[in-house]
Amino acid sequence: MNLDGAGVVLTGATGGIGQALTDALVAAGARVHAVGRDATRLGVLVARHGAAVLPIAADLSDEGGRARVVEAAARLRPSVLVLAHAQGAFGLFEEQSAERVRALLETNLVASALLVHALLPLLRAQPQAAVAAIGSTFGSLAYPGFAAYSASKFGLRGLIEGLAREHADTALRFQYLSPRATRTAFNPPAVEALNRALKVAEDEPAAVAAQIVAAIRSGRPRLQLGWPEKLFARLNGAWPGLIDRNLKSRLPLVRQHARS
Repeated sequence: MNLDGAGVVLTGATGGIGQALTDALVAAGARVHAVGRDATRLGVLVARHGAAVLPIAADLSDEGGRARVVEAAARLRPSVLVLAHAQGAFGLFEEQSAERVRALLETNLVASALLVHALLPLLRAQPQAAVAAIGSTFGSLAYPGFAAYSASKFGLRGLIEGLAREHADTALRFQYLSPRATRTAFNPPAVEALNRALKVAEDEPAAVAAQIVAAIRSGRPRLQLGWPEKLFARLNGAWPGLIDRNLKSRLPLVRQHARS
């Protein structure tokens, strides 16, 4: 995928990874149609990059917000869609409200599926196109304290994998690209404290963005960043019992920080 001059719709553009992705995509020569809920924060990206960034203020969990993105895309004819928006929800599942769980699934999974569905005809019309979903290690390895979030990312991974197989004989690619823990404001203090207690490594957003853009360019269908996260994700697929026993030993720390 040649990104020089390509139109890229980037959701979650004002988040920690999203901002770094905007920078990396513009540096690669792309025109970024930056989607976010906060018009002021989108304005910061425009001030940084000028005409290379077109802001689209929209809440993707709302039908009208998705319609605004599709309307803009119809005019701009992008060849790449990057799904980088997400809500987090650290906490014990039984202690989270039904409304919180519903909102997370609506944003992370349902909104993503419906946006891809709406943009497929536009993407299929391009000689070469890609949909890149920014996943998570927790989309391959469900973690205590992140049950709802893991469910949303497992679902997103299934969607992208299924679509990749549906379109395997076309010029439209689907990619599921998974960062590990990243040093952004997406992680609340309780998650940062848990990561320190468990000695979980955190990547810088710019380093994550660089690897994601490289994967989009190369067309790599799957990417899990970080070690040992890559190993754990594979072990969970082949021998989940090993991971069950490992994570059981971490439950006291997870519960402590989830209730802090």
